[in-house]
Amino acid sequence: MDFKTLKTFHAIVKYGSFHRAAQEMNYVQSTVTMQMQKLESELGVILIERGKEMALTEAGRVFYEESLRIAKSMEHLELSMTSIGSGEAGHLRLGTTEPTASHRLPQILKAFIDEYPHIRVSVEIASTLTLSERIRKGELDLALATAPGIESDLYFEPLFQEKFVLLLPEHHPLTDKVALTPDDFAGHRLLITSSTCPYRKKLEYVLQEKGNSMLETMEVGSMTALKYYVQQGLGIALVPEIVVEPATMGTTIRAMEGSLIHMTTGLLCKESARPFQQACLKLYACLKKSLAETPVALKYD
Repeated sequence: MDFKTLKTFHAIVKYGSFHRAAQEMNYVQSTVTMQMQKLESELGVILIERGKEMALTEAGRVFYEESLRIAKSMEHLELSMTSIGSGEAGHLRLGTTEPTASHRLPQILKAFIDEYPHIRVSVEIASTLTLSERIRKGELDLALATAPGIESDLYFEPLFQEKFVLLLPEHHPLTDKVALTPDDFAGHRLLITSSTCPYRKKLEYVLQEKGNSMLETMEVGSMTALKYYVQQGLGIALVPEIVVEPATMGTTIRAMEGSLIHMTTGLLCKESARPFQQACLKLYACLKKSLAETPVALKYD
């Protein structure tokens, strides 16, 4: 029994006529007759009493009532498959790192879901290392993360650079300077994130290049929490510019000279995942359009 035959049976019942059902289904009447004969043969019962007037048998009435639910489910399934095929529906699993997860992604996803309300998006927040592994296992479709390393087997498309600034307690001696360099960190406690954080690795590399590897440091596991530790005078911190807007009371922001302190963020996926399925392609295009644009520079007093 196929879905087309089921629809033909429902048309016969609806219009009370094989001839009218054939017209509505765009069949010749002999096709409708053969479909019903085959259906009754498969079920082993007579569904329709033939004669001057068509009527359902008892088995026909039971089959009609029960099969209506099946037909509705099948129609819903067909519609769902069509929507998924066209990219209008589906479930996407997106990974992302901080600070993108908190400061950039919510507004972008709001606009995306407003445009595609039948596409469901799950968001997982983790480190680039964790997200890379999840992508390899097929547990994520796409991720917004830092570059995974030149030895990685994943595809990475850069989108934007996360600019860093120095966050200081408001009465810190370094606030006398308009712009700072890593050389200015000497003699001041530097607050850093966990050892697995790509931002910390980048910072350590820059400091080693500048010969400042012996600085006093204090590890704080959360980048979001750093500004509150600075506020209490526990040290200074290099943080993404977007994290400190608006500035926390009791802190001061200073720009860094040059472009050594920055991190590139982009789209990460399996090389074999491209070209994406339609729904994922829509999200990819949305993220690329929103994040590849040059952000407006913030001003500091």
